[in-house]
Amino acid sequence: MAQQPPPLVESLSEEEAERIAAKLDIGSRLRKYRGPFAIFITVMAAAMSLFHIYTTGFGFFTAPIQRAAFFTFVMVLGFALYPGRFKGELEERRLPGPLDLLLMVVGATCGLYIIVNFEDIVMNMGNPSQTDLIMGGIAILLLLELCRRAVGPVLAIICAVFLLYALFGNYIPGFLSHRGYPLQRVISHMYLTTEGMFGTAAGVATQYVFMFILFGAFLARTGTGQFFIDLSVALLGGFSGGPAKVAVVSSGLMGTINGSSVANVVGTGSFTIPLMKSIGYKPHFAGAVEAAASTGGQLMPPVMGAGAFLMADITGIPYSQIIIAAALPALLYYTGVLTGVHLEAKRTGLQGLSRDQLPSAMKILKERGVLLLPIFAVIFMLLRGYTPPYAAIAGIIVAIVAGAALPTTRVHPIKYWEALVQGARDALGVSIACLSIGFIMGSATLTGAGLKIANGILMLSGGNLFLTLVFTMIACLILGMGLPTTANYLVTSTIAAPALVTAGVPLLSAHLFVFYFGIIADLTPPVALAAMAGAGIAGSPPVKTGVQSFKLAAPAYLIPYVFCYAPQITLVGFDFLSGMQASFTAILGVLCLGISIMGWMFTTVPWVQRVPIFAAAFLLIVPGWETDLMGLVLLSVVAVLQWKKVRGQKAKGALTVGGKTAS
Repeated sequence: MAQQPPPLVESLSEEEAERIAAKLDIGSRLRKYRGPFAIFITVMAAAMSLFHIYTTGFGFFTAPIQRAAFFTFVMVLGFALYPGRFKGELEERRLPGPLDLLLMVVGATCGLYIIVNFEDIVMNMGNPSQTDLIMGGIAILLLLELCRRAVGPVLAIICAVFLLYALFGNYIPGFLSHRGYPLQRVISHMYLTTEGMFGTAAGVATQYVFMFILFGAFLARTGTGQFFIDLSVALLGGFSGGPAKVAVVSSGLMGTINGSSVANVVGTGSFTIPLMKSIGYKPHFAGAVEAAASTGGQLMPPVMGAGAFLMADITGIPYSQIIIAAALPALLYYTGVLTGVHLEAKRTGLQGLSRDQLPSAMKILKERGVLLLPIFAVIFMLLRGYTPPYAAIAGIIVAIVAGAALPTTRVHPIKYWEALVQGARDALGVSIACLSIGFIMGSATLTGAGLKIANGILMLSGGNLFLTLVFTMIACLILGMGLPTTANYLVTSTIAAPALVTAGVPLLSAHLFVFYFGIIADLTPPVALAAMAGAGIAGSPPVKTGVQSFKLAAPAYLIPYVFCYAPQITLVGFDFLSGMQASFTAILGVLCLGISIMGWMFTTVPWVQRVPIFAAAFLLIVPGWETDLMGLVLLSVVAVLQWKKVRGQKAKGALTVGGKTAS
């Protein structure tokens, strides 16, 4: 079996990491069982994963039947694993309570009812029976309750409001008014068609999200996550502030597949945060670095936490165009985070790991390099035109083969069973969110709410594009504070992105805009869940950690506006020369932004120089010859002043090093 190298620092135990995640992330508050019921839950979770693998790669069911089966699994596992009330600690018990058992059985019955009576439902479409409506009403109430338990009250309330809007919209004055629909019509629309809870959002969960979360579980169980960390340590650990750069790279690599900011912070941060602290990074900075790096992984092609596939499915834009459009912005984001890390190390005089602490990169690649093959397999399949679910299956198969290929990567076969179980558990929360979002999307299609809200945003902004963008940003950030990132994008793509498109923003830019702000909500104070997770591991003040993560992620708050005002930054539909110019100057702009925030270039940057370098950042990030030239002039002026200051300090024999004056 694979032999793991001894750790450089003592990392958090798995139990401690789960405890921190549970305090911050509602979706992580899963019960644990012991005894016969634990076996039942394990078998159900593995069966759910195998069902998705089979229906994706080897079998075929019509969409309603597949989604109803998905709903059935979710009902059983959801009510068994998510407690009705979280008491501050993860529960461990032998059996669920009587009420939870009842809800499991009734919920599963509602799902199986669709499967068993599918032909009759289709034949009677538009004329549902009394039993159809009773089962549908129960299913809606159960899903709202499960949403409250697994995702939180925010989404449950939003879904309930949209359901009430479909029923009583005729009583609302103004542009949101509609003719109103009877209860029977709303239940039928939400339960018996593919417009409601079994609609697009459920399809996205079954086809894309679940499969890539399962793929991530296989990577984790075959040691790929540890491989990323070890390789990053070998390549970057010796540089100034090396452990923080290790955190940025390794967390970004896992984050693009993981799809959950908090889970990624807890998973990789349990190692990287103690490592950063061990060389002198302050706890709040170490927690912020991990939070910024983990969250940004969802902006990174080719997977983007399944976001690229969702966007392709919703917009109809080819997947290849989406990952090209997202490539430069992701590069800018991580350039900004690495710049902040490097400048902080220079400012405080932090060194990297000593040579004897660094593993050999060649040895790691030789012994465990095959663990990269699953990711290459996914990329290869996607670029060859295969669907994302097929690509995920190919990645899982290659992960199994790679995990058994060499003595240094070989794992016990039980790890593959654990991956099936853990994949279903990890996907449960977002699956419940996607099913629940069907109420929002279903109400939007039934009442035209999406277009009405878009018109309302435009009316509120007076048709001004900048104000429209600001209002949309605020909506995305607020929703993102209470929703998982995948769920947030599905909601905002329905109710916010249409406003931007109506205002004249290109379709791809509009969706990237809402996608970005939905994700970086996890770094935005006062909630900043990813930063709170980093603070919990680092033992640092949560607010201070959140503010620092906000600073490190600063480019992400500017880039979405550039999507809309200068779409050539997406590199789609523009010539090579303009693309290269936009790339080069935008990277310079991000470096300037980091310098202005961290207050360090060649030496300390006084406030009188921070202002022009901050202006240079904006001018360089926005594509265009005129803005680029003005930005380069400002950058050159500050660079010359910094160079003269360093020369003067050397001449006097006093140079600022590590924040102190050394003779």
